[in-house]
Amino acid sequence: MELIQHRTMDEERALYHLTDGVVEHCTFAGPADGESALKEARNVTVRHCAFSLRYPFWHTEGFTVEHCTLDEGVRASLWYSADGTIRHTTVSGVKCLRECRNISFEHCTVVSEEFGWRCRNVDLSHTAVTSQYFLFETKGGNITDLTLKGKYSFQYTEDLTVSDSLLDTKDAFWHSKNVTVKNCTVKGEYLGWYSEGLTLIDCHIVGTQPLCYCKNLTLVDCTMEGTDLSFEYSSVNATVKGHVDSIKNPAEGRIVVDSVGEIIREQSVMETNCEIVVNSQTETV
Repeated sequence: MELIQHRTMDEERALYHLTDGVVEHCTFAGPADGESALKEARNVTVRHCAFSLRYPFWHTEGFTVEHCTLDEGVRASLWYSADGTIRHTTVSGVKCLRECRNISFEHCTVVSEEFGWRCRNVDLSHTAVTSQYFLFETKGGNITDLTLKGKYSFQYTEDLTVSDSLLDTKDAFWHSKNVTVKNCTVKGEYLGWYSEGLTLIDCHIVGTQPLCYCKNLTLVDCTMEGTDLSFEYSSVNATVKGHVDSIKNPAEGRIVVDSVGEIIREQSVMETNCEIVVNSQTETV
């Protein structure tokens, strides 16, 4: 293994196609403002390094990044890369992670607009992310102990599992397919519209007009707070603990809830025959 230590590099493609190498305690910054420091690298470990230049990990495969800092100057840090693990690292540049596959983030802090677009198999654990359009069109992955802040998250995602997380994000899971959310708090307006096969288990859902226009929506033992005009035009099978502010024109299926402030049956543009069970008394919408 080639060992590279205690260097400062600012030239273009400083370590281009590095293969079987370890990079430690290096800084990628300087007046030359060179891009793509580790482009096309293979089987590399990068530890305790600081990055301030653009596009460092493009077309990189088989890599580990540990205890590093990628600051605001590191635009689009990981694109078209595969089989990588990022641990105990802080990422601040925009558009981190796009068109990548088999990538995991562990114990990281990420502030990056448009994080994780069009990837395959992304795992995140014990990580905090601030982003808009988080994981747009990404397919496959497991997410646990995520603290997420932003808007428009998980849009068009497929085949994901999210567990034990705090998701503070409006318009989440729009057009998602086959996504399961377990033991999470999900805060934000307009949750899950147009989703297919969205399942929420033991979740606390907060925010107006959630879960409308859904297909094959499932809720298992969830709680809801401030959720007025819920389930409009959705096909749904739900058990809700506690109170729902209002339910409006659900299309079909069955909703079981302890109490509901209002069941709205008006101005429907489609047939709505969902069964609603409130305190063991059945009403048909």
